[in-house]
Amino acid sequence: MKRQLILGALASQVWALEPRYMESMVGLLQRWAAGTQSPEVSAEIEAAQAARAGRKQSNAAVGGGIAVLPLYGVISQRASMMDDICGAGGTSTERFTQAFRDAMADDSVGGIIIDIDSPGGSVFGVADLYDEIMSARGVKPVYGVVNSLCASAAYWLGSACSQLIAVQGSMTGSIGVYTQHVDMSGALEMEGIKAQYISAGKYKVEGNSYGPLDEEARAFTQSQIDAYYSAFTSAVSKGRGAPIGQVRDGMGQGRCLMAADALAAGMVDAIDTFDGAVKRMSKAMKAGPNAAALQVDVVATAEVAAPGDNPAPPLPDESAGQRAAARARALQLASA
Repeated sequence: MKRQLILGALASQVWALEPRYMESMVGLLQRWAAGTQSPEVSAEIEAAQAARAGRKQSNAAVGGGIAVLPLYGVISQRASMMDDICGAGGTSTERFTQAFRDAMADDSVGGIIIDIDSPGGSVFGVADLYDEIMSARGVKPVYGVVNSLCASAAYWLGSACSQLIAVQGSMTGSIGVYTQHVDMSGALEMEGIKAQYISAGKYKVEGNSYGPLDEEARAFTQSQIDAYYSAFTSAVSKGRGAPIGQVRDGMGQGRCLMAADALAAGMVDAIDTFDGAVKRMSKAMKAGPNAAALQVDVVATAEVAAPGDNPAPPLPDESAGQRAAARARALQLASA
């Protein structure tokens, strides 16, 4: 029954989730609901969950005043229902927000690294967590590490980080949102089942799965998708300091990009290892709280870019000038 409820949720929510991951989850749930899931697949999921637990323990030992917060698996407001179908586990925006606030309030924590390995998820709760990260990065340096997937809702959140670093072989992007309408009427008819709603309110049962989607319902649904897409792209524009046109007409246009392409598109700031990101964070913390508040990492991106990678494109003149001034101020503070 739990998996059937999850299937219903998949069909009814608005998702900022890499579509191929959605297809995999639906297929897995359908097999489980039919009692045909193989033991081998279940064993693979258990192994992936064990690996995730080990990764969290390893990250917790980074030390040096750096808190590492995992952002793994499918993102939702309350992610516990996803844990048994997602090998990487799920991330609850509610739980993550609390962990993030705890790290911000901890005087022994000088910087936060968000370790990102997520295909995205539900749009619910993401905008609030984005605002939390944006407001915090002026107090302590907040770095995101694409390690190794930062797609859709995960990139929505990653774009709020003061620095976003991609590891080699990683994938970043999938900027977009969607929902589904599943017309079950034909399948029910074959089973001799006819379902009807008895309702009050003109649009109360609009878009239900017991019939086709009419044009009025389709138009309303599209307006909701457009509104979420606008919120998503506006957030990326603000977080990355990029024009909205660059976000919508570039940055993959819904595709995930490999590390070098993401760097060239201005979606990430550098290509480095996770350990390299930790070193960058340590240097930023040594620059002092004032430099951190200026959102500047005193380690130049060029120092960690892999050989042959394309440099990030320049930002608009005003944004580039502001960043240059901030960087100069940070270096002055660091050497004071």
